[in-house]
Amino acid sequence: MLFSRISLLLLSFILVPAVCAQTFTFTAIPDENESQLQTRFNKIARYLEQELGVEVKYVPVKSYAAAVTAFRNNQVQLAWFGGLSGVQARRLVPGSDAIAQGYEDQFFKSFFIAHHSVELVASSNFPNLNGYTFTFGSKGSTSGRLMPQFFIERNMGKQAKEIFSRIGFSGDHSRTIAQVEAGAYQIGAVNYKVWESAVEKGLVDTSKVRVIWETPAYPDYQWTVRHGVEQTFGSGFEAKLKAALLNMKDPELLASFPRLSFVEAENQDYEPIESVAIAIGLLD
Repeated sequence: MLFSRISLLLLSFILVPAVCAQTFTFTAIPDENESQLQTRFNKIARYLEQELGVEVKYVPVKSYAAAVTAFRNNQVQLAWFGGLSGVQARRLVPGSDAIAQGYEDQFFKSFFIAHHSVELVASSNFPNLNGYTFTFGSKGSTSGRLMPQFFIERNMGKQAKEIFSRIGFSGDHSRTIAQVEAGAYQIGAVNYKVWESAVEKGLVDTSKVRVIWETPAYPDYQWTVRHGVEQTFGSGFEAKLKAALLNMKDPELLASFPRLSFVEAENQDYEPIESVAIAIGLLD
């Protein structure tokens, strides 16, 4: 009788799916200040819990590189990446998939912003940037570094280090705006969505800093899911996750990104980003 009870107990452990004890974790590149990110993605965690039927936790990171590392090490199974960080992560974990992007991320852009003392005016023509001080965002940012550097070097015909008197990396778009507004740098490159949101909220003094040029469109942010989630959370989990992201309709959740909606994404959508990163030496 005792043996039978032990056998039944062991059998129950075998039959109970492992997913019951698992927490689905995700992160996001820190492109804005930490408190804004925490508020935004804790809401997303609660939404995904309801849709997926598993415990979901948002794991903040301190840098773009840390987001990629967490993904590589399976500390997170999903990430809201920029174009470049997504490419880097999928290279490190083959079989991982870009599954959703913001509607606007299909044709994203960067703004070049300038301190009011700079004698450059807004124009569709590329500005003459010779001799100015310039700040990018994070070194791993698509909209704050990769694409701005590409357009600068293509239009100026030489490397950024030969153009500017001083180059900085602010770390995120909010700090780029603050540094240019304060005059710490004369010009900077910023994610257009962060700029527009900051202006709308009254966080930018547009008498001190203004947009002088905007880049052509390119693909950017996306949700990337890590290879292996089906083994951990069950067959069909990736499709269920993708559906949850695409069906995110709550205006409050969408406004926190901000995005109009989420649409399907595939790895091949980001081949142009990979090609640019290779061309300017950020990827081998």
